[in-house]
Amino acid sequence: MQFPQTPQHAQLPLFEAFMAQPLAPLLKEVVEAPWSSEPEVFSEASLRGAAGSCLSLLAPILRELSQDQEARWLTLIAPPSSLTQAWLRDAGLNRERILLLQPSSAQSALQLTCEALRLGRSHTVVSWLNPLNANARQQLISAARQGDAQSLNIRLG
Repeated sequence: MQFPQTPQHAQLPLFEAFMAQPLAPLLKEVVEAPWSSEPEVFSEASLRGAAGSCLSLLAPILRELSQDQEARWLTLIAPPSSLTQAWLRDAGLNRERILLLQPSSAQSALQLTCEALRLGRSHTVVSWLNPLNANARQQLISAARQGDAQSLNIRLG
């Protein structure tokens, strides 16, 4: 069976508009854009669904962090009530490397998280702050940089 031959240049008009645009200014912007050499110190994960399902998704992340060979702690600030010592054990986390901290009436979860980050005794401080506005996020970033730590915020929805 033979198909009718169409000239190869029939499809070129689709690309001509794109190719007509000068690429030099775009490439110049990409090449000259400064690359940040600072490591990211703040991360956020948003999990939605049943509490058990969210914890199942979170377990491998926390397990990996709890098995970090660094001499500092993995600190969990105000975790949900379903995150119990039994859950930590069943999820295979190294409970000898984990601190669980609850805020007091004199100190909010954000303040406690910032303090734990600033002190630098934890390689990662995991918080459950929701909502987290831009000012609070900046406080966490600043505290994490000061303590040479990582901040991970978990939003459960």
